[in-house]
Amino acid sequence: MNAIAIDEGARSTRRWSRPALSSETMILLACAWFVLACNGPFWAAVQRAQASTALAVSLGVAMFALHAFLIGLCAWGRAVRPLLAVLLVTTAFATWYMDRFAVVFDADMMRSIVQTDPAETRELLSPSLILHVLLQGALPAAALWLVTPRQLPWRRQLKRRLLFLVATLALAVGALLPVSQGVFGLMRGDPLLRYRITPGNFVVSGARALAQGDAKAALGPKRPIATDAIQVPTAATRRPRLLVLVVGETVRGDHWGLNGYARQTTPALAARADLVNFPDVSACGTSTAVSLPCMFSPRGRAHYDRAAIAGEASVLDVLANLGISVLWRDNQAGCKGVCDGVETQAMSSADDPALCHDGRCLDEILLRGLAERIQAAPGDQLIVLHMLGNHGPNYFERYPAADEHFTPTCRTAELSRCGREEIANAYDNALLYTDAVLDQLIELLAAERERDIAMLYVSDHGESLGEYGLYLHGAPYRVAPRAQLHVPMVLWMSPAFSANSRIDTACVREVAREPVSHDHLFSTLLGVFDVKTSAYDPERDLFAACRDSPEAV
Repeated sequence: MNAIAIDEGARSTRRWSRPALSSETMILLACAWFVLACNGPFWAAVQRAQASTALAVSLGVAMFALHAFLIGLCAWGRAVRPLLAVLLVTTAFATWYMDRFAVVFDADMMRSIVQTDPAETRELLSPSLILHVLLQGALPAAALWLVTPRQLPWRRQLKRRLLFLVATLALAVGALLPVSQGVFGLMRGDPLLRYRITPGNFVVSGARALAQGDAKAALGPKRPIATDAIQVPTAATRRPRLLVLVVGETVRGDHWGLNGYARQTTPALAARADLVNFPDVSACGTSTAVSLPCMFSPRGRAHYDRAAIAGEASVLDVLANLGISVLWRDNQAGCKGVCDGVETQAMSSADDPALCHDGRCLDEILLRGLAERIQAAPGDQLIVLHMLGNHGPNYFERYPAADEHFTPTCRTAELSRCGREEIANAYDNALLYTDAVLDQLIELLAAERERDIAMLYVSDHGESLGEYGLYLHGAPYRVAPRAQLHVPMVLWMSPAFSANSRIDTACVREVAREPVSHDHLFSTLLGVFDVKTSAYDPERDLFAACRDSPEAV
């Protein structure tokens, strides 16, 4: 009887014991899951391209083998299960955003993700995201801990892993060679296709972002620029000047009422006869992380070098070093290093129940105490107001509920669940609010009589609202749609500013008819404050050709 009981106990133990799998087997199972369950956007793109069954199968085999090869290079010993678990969960996050917003995980997107602030992260969370990550990421990751890793002597493990790497690489090559022409054709037809292969897209792009070294450059002391800059004449020999530069967020030019949009989204600005609108303005990038540093750099898009821009001072430093008062007021996720050397006020943390909620403030917060700040600083001033603007996907939270004009609106962060009209309505309501804030700002500035004052508004980049299946922004620059690159820009000058700066407003209106870009900002700021330097380019100064007696700046 005891023998029978012991035998039953032994069989029960064997029945509930964890299966033992080698590291290589676990990697192969995870890669099969990635290819079959986590690449919906990739397979949808392949289907849209009408790829043959043979080509699709070959691509699947190659994806499986290449992921196994790359993971096999990195995951050894006890690190296999934790690394696979992290990959499974992060891949679930990535596929959700790719599926809902058509997010493209290139190096710029990875940098933007790292710089995302908690308020923005909180807005992007949703019940469906959490459920998706639990089912597609957390459950498979938990299953790894139901498996006992098979331990082998290190010599045998090394030999086994080398054979594994050779076999997976050979399998990838063998799968791709017969269909190489078809693969190249797919890539030419859809340049974003390789960014849809998950998790390879965000892993490789993240590594590329680190290798490009701009983060390291930004941490060290910044190299000075325009070291020969002087100001002639200074504010001591003329009336002091104030330029308020408003950096908009995520505003696309074709939804800007002043640009001829079917809806009047800028009624207050359109009623002003003293405004100059620039209808054809190109952004330096498709994300804040790219555009902001580029806008304030002498390199611009024409000579764009991410690492060099990150390691150099900006035009704000040049002006501040000349004694010009520079203030950056931020209602966003920071200035991306542009304002590190100047006075900064983070308005998004302001304690104003009427305008602020859950770590976010409406853009009117940027005007609170602004008049007092202007009065307190003597001499020339540059004030930059960094707006929250139309930052998505929660467009419906970017304006007061009482000001909702276009209805019905999309009231969820999951834009793919809304109709195009609902998304556009919420987006355009946010534009109406920006119009109202800019109008209030101009009224505030017009009341100041002791300075020559101008206001320049320009958005950092545009936004996709579902066209071509794309939402939000951040597409690679070379293939980005115009919606993410065409931005609005408007200029207001007080009569004293244009008169004392000898600027012909009619001439500026003619200049505004021509295409301009973020690259004009650097030299325009220098010209406004009479700064002479070899870094100044008169062809990039919006006012240079319109000064009655232009001098070399």
